[in-house]
Amino acid sequence: MGLIKQWKEFRQYQENRESMTMEELLLSVGITTGVISKEQALNIPAVSACLGVISDTVASLPIVLYKEDGGQVSEIDEDERTNLLNDDTNDTLDGFQFKKALVEDYLLCGAGYAFINRERNNVKSLHYVDNVNLSVNINADPIFKKYDILVNGANYREFEFIKLTRKSKDGVTGKGIIDENNKMLSVAYNSLVFEELLVKTGGNKKGFLKSQGRLSPDAIKELKTAWNNLYKNNTENVVILNNGLDFQEASNTSVEMQLNENKKTNSIEICKLFIVPPSILDGSASDEVYNNWIKVCILPILAAIQTALNKDLLLPSEKGSFYFAFDTKELLKGDMEKRFKAYEIAAKNGIFQIDEIRYKEDLPPLGLDFIKLGLQDVLYNPKTKEIYTPNTNKSTNIDNPTNHLGGGEE
Repeated sequence: MGLIKQWKEFRQYQENRESMTMEELLLSVGITTGVISKEQALNIPAVSACLGVISDTVASLPIVLYKEDGGQVSEIDEDERTNLLNDDTNDTLDGFQFKKALVEDYLLCGAGYAFINRERNNVKSLHYVDNVNLSVNINADPIFKKYDILVNGANYREFEFIKLTRKSKDGVTGKGIIDENNKMLSVAYNSLVFEELLVKTGGNKKGFLKSQGRLSPDAIKELKTAWNNLYKNNTENVVILNNGLDFQEASNTSVEMQLNENKKTNSIEICKLFIVPPSILDGSASDEVYNNWIKVCILPILAAIQTALNKDLLLPSEKGSFYFAFDTKELLKGDMEKRFKAYEIAAKNGIFQIDEIRYKEDLPPLGLDFIKLGLQDVLYNPKTKEIYTPNTNKSTNIDNPTNHLGGGEE
C-alpha cells in the first residue's frame, strides 16, 4: 500500500507541474513577471546610483525668493518660506531631505507632494507626503479640470499642496520612470534575482536525473538528501550517481548566459533613462560631460520645482512680482579655479563688486563700495548720449560732437 500511495502522490505532483503556468514557474524561483515596485527598482544598483546623484545635486542647491520691481530684481532675505525650503521645514524632515524626497518621487513615481500648513497668509510648515498615502479625485471634464487630494481619507483642496509632476496631463498626477520603462527595469531586477539564486546554489546547473530502472524508496531519499546538500553550497559538493543514473542539464551557466555583460549593458541603459552619463557615477567625467549633464538633466528638474513653488507657495497678490529660483552657483563650488575665474571676469566687467563676491563666498565685507574701471575704457550714457573718456577726462555729446563737456585740456 505504501508503494501505491507514493506512486499516486508522484503522479499528482507530475500533473501539477504540467498544469503550472509560466508565471507560476517563474514565481517559484523568485522571478517576478508583473510590474515591479518602487522598492524593487531601488534594489537595482544603477537606479539607486542615478537617483542618488540627481536628488543629492538638486537638494544641495539653496532656493531664493526674488522680487522684481520696475526692472530691478532684489533678493528677499527674511522670508519664512525660504527658511522652510532650505533649513527647517518645521516637520520631521530638514530642507535637504525634503527636497531630496520630492525629487525621488518625481523621478520614480511621476509626482512628489508636500502639504502646505498655512495660518492665514503665513506658511507655518511644509510636510512631505509619500505617494502611497495619497490619492487624487479628478472630475470628468476634460477642459475645466478640477480635483481634490485625499490623504488617509481626509479631503484637501489643490492649493493646499505643492505638486511636483513629471509628464503630467492634468497637473496633479504624472508618469514616473518605473511606469514608463517597467520592462527595462524588470529585466535588470530579475537578473539580480537570478544572480542571487546562482550564489545560493553555488552556480550549479539545474537539470533532471534519468534512471534506467526503478529506484527504491531508500535510494530516492538518499539521493534527495545528497542533491539538497549539493545546492545548499555549504556542505557536500559531490553527488555520486549509482549505476543506471544519469544527469541531464536543463539550464545554462552564468558565463553561457553572459550575465556579466548583460548586467553592464542594462546599467548603461538605465543611466540613459535617468540622463546620467556613467562617467558621472564613477567620477571620471570631464568638464564638458559634467556641464552637459547639468544642462540636460539637472536644470529641467530645477525649472519644474521653481514652477511648482511659484504656483503653489506664492500668494495671488505676489504672483507676477515675486518668484522662487535656485541659486545655481553652488553647482560650481566644487571647482575653486573655475569659480574664482568667473568672479574675476564678473569683477573686471563691473557685474559684481568685491564685497558682493565675498558675500557669495560667505566672507565678511571689506567696505569697498566701488567698481573698478580701467582708464582705457570709454563710457557711454545712452540716456544723455554722452561719451566720457576717463583717460583724457573728456566728455562728448553724440548730437553735438564739437562741444566738449567739462574735462581736462583740449
